[in-house]
Amino acid sequence: MITVVTTDRIYLCCGETDMRRGINSLARMVQQVLALDPHTGAIFCFRGRKGHIIKILAHAYRR
Repeated sequence: MITVVTTDRIYLCCGETDMRRGINSLARMVQQVLALDPHTGAIFCFRGRKGHIIKILAHAYRR
């Protein structure tokens, strides 16, 4: 379960994402495309082509 507090940053990744990608591939995409560190505790949301599937990438890092 993901708990969201007011200090968390949530990034909605616009566009289509290939839902066959795994967690490592999505983390690499965050690093290369968004130039962000996926291990900072932020939440990254990716949507599929049709828009009815989402994947959420969240690292369990807490400050």
